[in-house]
Amino acid sequence: MSAGTEAGPSRWRAGLGRLVAGAALLTAVALLPWLSGNDPALTVLRARSADQGPTPEQLAAVREQLGLDEGPFTHLAHWLGGLPRGNAGTSWVSGEPVLPEVTTAFAVSVTLVLGALVVTLAVAALVCTPTLYLGSRRRLRRARAGTAAALLAALPKFLLASLLATVCGVWLGWFPSSGWEGPASMVLPALALGVPSGAMIGGLLDQSLPAAFQEPWARTWHAFGFRPGTVARNALRRSLTGVLPQLLPTVVGLVGGAVVVEKIFNIPGLGRLALDAAIAQDLPPLQTATLALVLLGVVAGLLIQALRRALLGPALRDGALPALHAPALARRRSTRWIAGFCAVALLAPVVVGLLRDPLQVDTAARLLPPSAAHPLGTDSLGRDLLARLGHGALRTAAVALAVTAVSVLVGLLLGSAARMSAGLMEVASTLPAVLAGLLTTAVTGPSVWGAALAVCLVGWTPYAAQAAALIEEERASSHMQASLSFGAGPWHLTRRHYLPAVLPAVLRNALLRLPTTVLVLASLGFLGLGEQPPTPEWGRLLSENQPYVELAPWTVLGPACALVLLSVLAVSGTALGRSRR
Repeated sequence: MSAGTEAGPSRWRAGLGRLVAGAALLTAVALLPWLSGNDPALTVLRARSADQGPTPEQLAAVREQLGLDEGPFTHLAHWLGGLPRGNAGTSWVSGEPVLPEVTTAFAVSVTLVLGALVVTLAVAALVCTPTLYLGSRRRLRRARAGTAAALLAALPKFLLASLLATVCGVWLGWFPSSGWEGPASMVLPALALGVPSGAMIGGLLDQSLPAAFQEPWARTWHAFGFRPGTVARNALRRSLTGVLPQLLPTVVGLVGGAVVVEKIFNIPGLGRLALDAAIAQDLPPLQTATLALVLLGVVAGLLIQALRRALLGPALRDGALPALHAPALARRRSTRWIAGFCAVALLAPVVVGLLRDPLQVDTAARLLPPSAAHPLGTDSLGRDLLARLGHGALRTAAVALAVTAVSVLVGLLLGSAARMSAGLMEVASTLPAVLAGLLTTAVTGPSVWGAALAVCLVGWTPYAAQAAALIEEERASSHMQASLSFGAGPWHLTRRHYLPAVLPAVLRNALLRLPTTVLVLASLGFLGLGEQPPTPEWGRLLSENQPYVELAPWTVLGPACALVLLSVLAVSGTALGRSRR
């Protein structure tokens, strides 16, 4: 059965999945004040007046005013009932109507993400241009390791935002370093968000282009003298279909997930609003912001799916899609040297750091620059950064790899059942990891594994989107139809067709996203939802020292370089492994 004949019956399943996933998320958000174990009245009263000491009478008045004794489901029903009338309730903290505030923040975030999308596409084009140029001229002899894409993708967004705000905003005065007043205010945050995202998308596209240039049509067109630009455009169109679903979790997901960048540039976006509302347990704006993210994810997912089908054309419907098979290209010698250099540069400071005390505090040695005594300098408490880097290496790598492995496994399972999980995928793609962390912490309490669970709840979506797209194309290929006609069973199809088509691309995606996983875990720990201080961990080192970037840039240089080296080493090591096979 072709992909086109199955599309009709699957639409209602996807629609039902979207409805169920959205309702489950909104219900979980409604339960947040009651799940957290904290008195919602106390949290709201402190948010209204931090200096006011709460009394039992004041708490009782807040409970009566907000109707907290009625329970979460009554509040959820009242809130849903007001939405058709354009009434999303009033803020428990400020007393102002919620809908205008959320609408304004949503517009700001969407505008910022559109700017980041422009930067993403530009960076992705720069990353894959060499492959497009060589492949369209039949001169692609050696495979690219993807180290440049891995380096850019590993850049922490909040660190890049701080550097751009300091250098281009404060020192040079080229663009505003804070606020949201016009198009100029969008440039620096869009760069901070778009450069790593563009490297991610470009790296994935660069790895899939060689297979498109090996298709029969590309060889035929070249032999008949078609212009290289025409061949390049059609190869790009063919490769985009497998990468396009990554826009949803990578770019669209920034609407609610760019919280740190919004704070650095003082942008009144939806991410900040949702985080502040969640911390204050201000339920009406949190529910409305969550609903806006759900609707955005569903609409963006439908648009991306429609664009994919338009790019693939009738071949997807008719089961005549040629399969993409990566050619056996020789590896550059530099790949081995790059991998060796990264391994030595990463292991040497880790081994030396393990010989030092990461918890020794010396207030007289605060923010010291690198020296013989402290090769990477000291932090704001006078602790040796080399020691903290070394002792945090194993824990950082272990947790990040465990989260990545679980996310990949879940993504593969749900991606293979895309007709049932499409709605869940779209909803989870735009769910901020911070909000997922608040929900999981309310049940498990603050811990490193609670933060890991939160990241897993949203981290599977890029892999599921990629697996679903690749499996859909594999099902519509002509050789798949031949296997089915010969009576191939599900296990044979999975082992011989689906896994070879999906697993290598998903693993490369996971390695590119490994530093991002570390940083998301760190952001949860920085908010008190994950790894607690003074435990040394690379992401936490970046989060703790980010306020001192301008005064003492060396405090973030060590962990940032370690993340970059880890990403490049992972990608280079994978490239060497493929060349040996």
